[in-house]
Amino acid sequence: MAATIYDIAKHAGVSKSTVSRVLNNQANISKEARQKVLAAIDELNYQPSKLARALTSSGFDAIMVISNRSTTTTTGNPFFSEIIQSISTQAELENFDLILQTAKNSEDELKKCLSKIQEKMIKGIIMLSSPADEDFFHQLDPYNIPIVVTGKVEGSYKNIYSVDTDNFGDSYALTKHLIKQGHKKIACVHAPLDYHVSIDRLAGFRSCLFDHQLDLRNDWIIDSGYGIENSYSAALRLMDGPDKPTAVFATDDLKVLSIYKMASDKNLQIPANLSVIGYNDKVASSFLSPPLTSIDIPINKLGKKATNLLFRLIHQDKNVPKTTIIKTEMIERESIQKITS
Repeated sequence: MAATIYDIAKHAGVSKSTVSRVLNNQANISKEARQKVLAAIDELNYQPSKLARALTSSGFDAIMVISNRSTTTTTGNPFFSEIIQSISTQAELENFDLILQTAKNSEDELKKCLSKIQEKMIKGIIMLSSPADEDFFHQLDPYNIPIVVTGKVEGSYKNIYSVDTDNFGDSYALTKHLIKQGHKKIACVHAPLDYHVSIDRLAGFRSCLFDHQLDLRNDWIIDSGYGIENSYSAALRLMDGPDKPTAVFATDDLKVLSIYKMASDKNLQIPANLSVIGYNDKVASSFLSPPLTSIDIPINKLGKKATNLLFRLIHQDKNVPKTTIIKTEMIERESIQKITS
């Protein structure tokens, strides 16, 4: 039969309440008593019940993942499934449960988050998107639960931390690479500007064209929505007019896939008729022909880093940086043709 908290108390020669304080990492206990309890736990191979711990002041050993997006913005996007898998793996290593929160809208999501916090069902939150409107952060921050966002956080908060890549700098570098290859007629297919990531990627593209004194044509900078159908329609519009771009910058996987499909449907050769550059993950890149020159987003690394930071915060580590930037690199493949004239 598995050892109980009563067995630990008897074996260590202390009270049940002393064992409980040790299990909950409370400070009001002598060093000698703590050592006796820890030795008894080790000798009896005690495994505390998650439910029993939840009934104490410590609450459930669980973290929650939220996207702060509607299902229409996440469906079909490989980023979300891959990063959730990465987070789940790290949570398992800590023997924590993972709660994947779904909601109808931001207001509903906030209500569900607050309910789980107040009921001590979670000890931390990982947020997979960073909205440009940070009211959600303002609402959650006073509840003193650690939150790690895989994205940019502009405001100053006590309990909210950011793990991100340099989206502005990466977009600037991608656009500059096209310019170095002789391209001057460059288009951009981007996501709606509701999130910091979309804003920064478009800003990097615009800034690079401006710095190199190239035209910023509004008809070649297209908000293509979140779904594959809207992205495909945007890709078609780029090639409808008499004056066509020689290259296009795509700000995420769905945009890249839409451009490749459009090129195939219109019998355009990449890169002979249209050069393509953008953001992608390594798995998706391997299926594209020709392979895409891109910033490969380190999704697994983002998820792992965010989760590890959250557990450091849960364990009351005071040295966690507010902002962590994951380095990326541009990988040159075969999707760009050099223009010599």
